[in-house]
Amino acid sequence: MSRVGKLPIPIPEKVSVQTENLKVFVDGPKGKLEKEFQGPIAIVVDNGSVTVKPIDDSRFALAMHGTARSILAGMVKGVSEGFSKDLELSGVGFRAVLTGNILDMNLGFSHPINFQIPEGISITVNENTKIKVSGADKQLVGEVAARIKRFYPVEPYKGKGVRIIGQFVRRKEGKKTG
Repeated sequence: MSRVGKLPIPIPEKVSVQTENLKVFVDGPKGKLEKEFQGPIAIVVDNGSVTVKPIDDSRFALAMHGTARSILAGMVKGVSEGFSKDLELSGVGFRAVLTGNILDMNLGFSHPINFQIPEGISITVNENTKIKVSGADKQLVGEVAARIKRFYPVEPYKGKGVRIIGQFVRRKEGKKTG
C-alpha cells in the first residue's frame, strides 16, 4: 500500500469537506473546489480528517490510493492557504500591465500579447516585470503560469524571456571569434 495514501488529511478550521460517492466538495476561505475521482477507492470524512482507502488489492487501486490522497490534500491546502507562482520578465523593454481581467505583455514582438485571466485565478503585477499568479486550484495556477511562460521561454544565450522564479536555466557560451 501507498505510504502517502495511508496518512489522514487533517481538515483545518473554516474548511468543510463533503463527499457524494467519489465526488468531493471542498469549501474554505480562499474558494470552492470540487473533483470527481475515478477508480477503486473509498473516501471517508470523519472526526475532522479525510482518509482514502483502496477497495481491493489490485495494482491500479493501490496506485490511485496515493494519487487521490495527494490531490485531496492539495485541495484542502488550496482553499485554506492558496497556491502561488512568481514569474519574472527579463529583457530590454519587457513589461506587463494588468487591465481588468486581461494581462497585457510587451515581450519584444511587433504586437502586444493580451492574456485572458481565467476564473478562479488572480494575477498581480509589481514593478512592470514581476507577475504573481495565485489561486486555490494547484493545477490551474501551474497551468496559467506555464501558459504565460510559453509566450517567450527563456533563451539560453542572454537569458531573456519569462521565467518562473526558482527555475534553473542553463546558460550557453556565445560564439567565439578567431
